[in-house]
Amino acid sequence: MVILDNHISKPGWCCSKFDGSGFFGDQYFNPDLWIKGLIMMATLFKSTTNVVGMSLRNEFRGPKQNVNDWYRYMQKGAEVVHAINPDVLVILSGLTFNKDLPFLIKRPISLSFTGKLVFEAHWYGFSDGLPWKSGNPNHVCGRAMHQFMRKAGFVLKQGYPLFLSEFGVDLRGTDVIDNRYLNCLLGVVAELDFDWALWTLAGSYYLKEGVSGFDEVYGLFNWNWSEARNSSFLDRISGIQLPFQGPIQQPGQPGAKQHKVIFHPLTGQCLQRKSLLEPLNLGPCTNSEAWIYNTQQKTITIKGTYFCLQADGLNKPVKLGVICSGSTSKWEPISDSNMHLSSKPARHGAHVCLDVDPNTSVGFLQKAHAWESRSFSMR
Repeated sequence: MVILDNHISKPGWCCSKFDGSGFFGDQYFNPDLWIKGLIMMATLFKSTTNVVGMSLRNEFRGPKQNVNDWYRYMQKGAEVVHAINPDVLVILSGLTFNKDLPFLIKRPISLSFTGKLVFEAHWYGFSDGLPWKSGNPNHVCGRAMHQFMRKAGFVLKQGYPLFLSEFGVDLRGTDVIDNRYLNCLLGVVAELDFDWALWTLAGSYYLKEGVSGFDEVYGLFNWNWSEARNSSFLDRISGIQLPFQGPIQQPGQPGAKQHKVIFHPLTGQCLQRKSLLEPLNLGPCTNSEAWIYNTQQKTITIKGTYFCLQADGLNKPVKLGVICSGSTSKWEPISDSNMHLSSKPARHGAHVCLDVDPNTSVGFLQKAHAWESRSFSMR
């Protein structure tokens, strides 16, 4: 599937606040020419069925940004695209490099059509900056999640799809900020189950900002495009490449019944079992057990069975049991990010969290900040 994206008006590397392409009325951003461009592209690809969406403009920015002009021109652009191709999705971006949409809370957009409008947002580790490096990862993740939901994620509660149209990390694996941010981001994507696009495929560029053969460290390919730059990263994102939730069930209509999976962001895999006699382990999320979390009793059971998840003790493998009334069977989400499952077996008096040993069997570790960033979350 292809989404057409209108990025900048003057060819070059994107972006800065003062490049003249940031907002309507800038030196290289004539709104009338922009509308003509949308008309041309919508017409050109009208009969191309794998072109499923048009993103009207990427990363608004700069000193001329204002909400009134955003509504004026984005509504006009959305209407002309819809008039030409009523089948294509219309995708609208926010302000401040596609991070801000909070003005929609009090002032909904007004369009003649429904059912095909999508909002998009971008989220990178450098957006939250040095706190990822110096702070507790879960505290930072909790704050970053809250900020993302306040600025963009709230549209999901308004009933609109949200498209994370850019995220990415330094795939050399040496950037502490990106490494910690990615654990957080994968958990959020699994939880909200929105669609996404990764920056970027390119391993290198012929020319970037005057540098020939520039190495793109965010690229999925290596410099000469001969193989994956980081195969473990491909394993991690495989966990979010298929839907976790499926179609949302509407009153009076058939739909997918909801259950939980227990997701491990550090590997992109989910908790599963081979048999009752073997320890629980990690595997593809497509083969994950369907877990049910009882918010009153704080138990986690396998859907359609009497088996519940139990914490047998510190550094001992997780197990399944049928006696689910004791402290070993009670689980609660903890930490600022709310992404970790904690139990408190009576014999310890200390919280333990699900974690993975080098053999990918699932055991327990005593709750500690250094461990939490690689622990499980229930999505």
